[in-house]
Amino acid sequence: MSNPASPPAVDVLDERPGLTFPPGFLWGAATAAYQIEGAAAVDGRTPSIWDTFSHTDGRVLLGHTGDVACDHYHRLGDDVALMAELGLKSYRFSVSWSRVQPGGTGAANPQGLDFYRRLVDELLANGIEPWLTLYHWDLPQPLEDAGGWPARDTAARFADYTTLMADALGDRVRYWTTLNEPWCSAFLGYGSGVHAPGRTNGADAVRAGHHLMLGHGLSVQALRAARPTAEVGVTVNLYPVDPASDTPADADAARRIDALANRFFLDPLLRGSYPEDLVADLSTVTDFAHVQDGDLAIISAPLDQVGVNYYSRHVVAAPVEGGEADPAPSCWPGSEDVRFVTRGVPVTDMGWEIDAPGLVETLRRVHDYTDLPLYVTENGSAFVDTVVDGEVDDVERLAFFDAHLRAAHEAIDAGVPLRGYFAWSLMDNFEWAWGYTKRFGMIHVDYDTQVRIPKSSAKWYASVIRRNGLAAQ
Repeated sequence: MSNPASPPAVDVLDERPGLTFPPGFLWGAATAAYQIEGAAAVDGRTPSIWDTFSHTDGRVLLGHTGDVACDHYHRLGDDVALMAELGLKSYRFSVSWSRVQPGGTGAANPQGLDFYRRLVDELLANGIEPWLTLYHWDLPQPLEDAGGWPARDTAARFADYTTLMADALGDRVRYWTTLNEPWCSAFLGYGSGVHAPGRTNGADAVRAGHHLMLGHGLSVQALRAARPTAEVGVTVNLYPVDPASDTPADADAARRIDALANRFFLDPLLRGSYPEDLVADLSTVTDFAHVQDGDLAIISAPLDQVGVNYYSRHVVAAPVEGGEADPAPSCWPGSEDVRFVTRGVPVTDMGWEIDAPGLVETLRRVHDYTDLPLYVTENGSAFVDTVVDGEVDDVERLAFFDAHLRAAHEAIDAGVPLRGYFAWSLMDNFEWAWGYTKRFGMIHVDYDTQVRIPKSSAKWYASVIRRNGLAAQ
């Protein structure tokens, strides 16, 4: 079994007055089903697109799969005990659709539902608010075989699945997220193909993005019908996008990428329309005939909160005049030749630039769209960790969290209605196409023994939660 070593009882930060967050600020951590659960073929679970993708040669680094992952399915009690020892106020997890509804249609799988009932009950018994995400990228494989997210019917199937989950857990789960990062599902899954299901068609990616949002809207309707008191939202991954220079060409490149990365989702979800410039940019890819009358009204159904996942900033430049186009499939349909520029600033082990001020910009931008409560539903960093004498001193990750929480506090001071923060991730896990080669966790996982070791960042985060704030710098 796991080894839930306890964080120290003493604070690891100076107790001098620092930054205090508002009363009731929701401190949490997040995970995703396929990344941690394992038990891929246990108790009636059937394959998702990530099972198929990871078992396809060449798709995931070193041939890694999520078959076992962190074995959370069998270690639920120990893992929730770790959360309680950290003092988490909330835990954001996702449901494996094919675990609770094999094949993506039809009756519920009682054993799959029982796992999530046990999880929710264990969380509540430890004073931890469950935050349930319905979709974190693991579409049941039969629905992909029937067309996947580019097919309109998948949105309807998602609404059916939502009703199933609301009936099963709605009496105990208050917070619901429909989708996690639909940009990744659509543009990495169906555009560049670096994520499951691995398809590479720009028009499919755009259709997938729309049908994901339509599924979100139908899911909101289903939740409202089944559980009128539920707090319902969606999580989008957003990036500040800057031009590499002040030239008009670079400014237009930034506009194009901003449209695809951010406004493709923010505008339909929160304004009920697609940006006109985005539609024009995509005119060589699709005619948007997949958007039917009434879709945007469904997509923009009123919400109770918006989740923001933030990791980095994009800096882009115009295409090189006369340069040859990159033949590789792209996650930027219609703007494949825009160049992404590095600035020589510190990066994480993913190669992502560390840019805490970008979190302030991102939160303020979403607040320009809506007065709804906002939550940072993911924020974190991968670094190379080393176990020394049973400890992991991840000073770079701790510094990353500290800088971004100070940015979150700055956003609150600027009037952003930020109500909570979820660190990504609770524990090291299967990092999608990178397999087990990248570690984001506050808790180290030895994948051979499944021993868990809270890192320095976990102990630090526990102290932040206890004081509801940050120490003086």
